[in-house]
Amino acid sequence: MPEDFDQFAQNYRSILDKSLECGGETGDYFAEYKALYTARRLGPDFSGKVLDYGCGVGLLSEVLRKHLPHAVMNGYDVSAVSLEHVPSHLKDQGLYTCNINSLPKQGYDLIVVANVFHHIELALRQEVIATLKGLLKATGRIIIFEHNPLNPLTCKIVRESVLDKGVVLLPGRETVSYLDNAGFVDRELNYIVFFPKFLSALRWAEPFLYWLPMGAQYVTLARVNTYAKN
Repeated sequence: MPEDFDQFAQNYRSILDKSLECGGETGDYFAEYKALYTARRLGPDFSGKVLDYGCGVGLLSEVLRKHLPHAVMNGYDVSAVSLEHVPSHLKDQGLYTCNINSLPKQGYDLIVVANVFHHIELALRQEVIATLKGLLKATGRIIIFEHNPLNPLTCKIVRESVLDKGVVLLPGRETVSYLDNAGFVDRELNYIVFFPKFLSALRWAEPFLYWLPMGAQYVTLARVNTYAKN
């Protein structure tokens, strides 16, 4: 519900960083991780229109803008108060709204959904996926980042975070099933973020561990249509 996030909007970054202390990193680290992952998958020449679904105060949008300099960034969030804290330079360059109907149908080349679905009621998750598909072009792609409930440290962080009170985490196979049911194709499930800060010297190995379901988070990727021309 919007009011759940409104109350945290002003101090969102500090609250998030507090919840991540046991892993040794900050919200900025994870935003950078997701933005770099997305940029690598899209390639350096990507110049499409991107929707940051569940953008909050614009933490990920800002880093995506840096790593996808040719893209047009938009954002959607249920919390109008959170949107007030999106940096002005982002809102000057794109649409940031809490009105889902103001977003262009079949208007996006990419939708990024970062750690949002565990906040959505179980009964509504498939409906949200269908809505997102309707916002994508025939050539469009979706990238969904989520917490991995198989990782003990992730479960501890979520359990103790005021931002995640009452949420229900979803395993990777559940997210993939929503994409399959909505008719997405070429879907992938990759596990990410394996090593906390004190083991950061091992992070070079993370790209090779995508198959191992013990990453702190996972990412699912899919396309609307395999055969549509880019």
